[in-house]
Amino acid sequence: MEQKSTDRRIRKTKNALKDGLIELMLEKSINDITVRELTEKVDLNRGTFYLHYKDIFDLLEKIEEELFEEFNKIMDAHSPDKLDGRPLPLLEDIFMFLKDNASMTTVLLGRNGDIAFVNKIKDIIRKNCFTSWSAFFNSENMNNFDYFYTYILSGCLGLFEAWLNNGLKESPHEIALLTESFILHGFQTLK
Repeated sequence: MEQKSTDRRIRKTKNALKDGLIELMLEKSINDITVRELTEKVDLNRGTFYLHYKDIFDLLEKIEEELFEEFNKIMDAHSPDKLDGRPLPLLEDIFMFLKDNASMTTVLLGRNGDIAFVNKIKDIIRKNCFTSWSAFFNSENMNNFDYFYTYILSGCLGLFEAWLNNGLKESPHEIALLTESFILHGFQTLK
């Protein structure tokens, strides 16, 4: 019983630090945030912070690792060979993940964000999808396929940012349908 309450307190502390970091990163770069500033914001002492993290960058790294772990699970659950040319199930789960983690992903993709985070997401998607999708589309010219893939991936990130900036008005299913339609039909979607 004691272990559960300890775990709950630790989770509560870590969530408070995470939420405080998100609030501060909306205002300034991670390089300008101090442990003192963060702990004062969330009403914890610095000793408590150092029980869990080495510094602010360690906290951010741990948050990103949790996000990457969850994102990898989504990618693993939707192998491209099972998608049958329809990325909708994968896109739906990705947009649900992004919505569930909107505050952190907003910060990481924003002006005070972490470009390494974006690049790692791109690498995860490339690793999981590129080879299978290129085989599915049977592209003779891999260079052209690489450009197409980069174009689609950048477009998907742009759609996510626009969705966030518009207040996540559409459901993950609706935005996934739109994204799939753009990927598969391009301009025809707008008619």
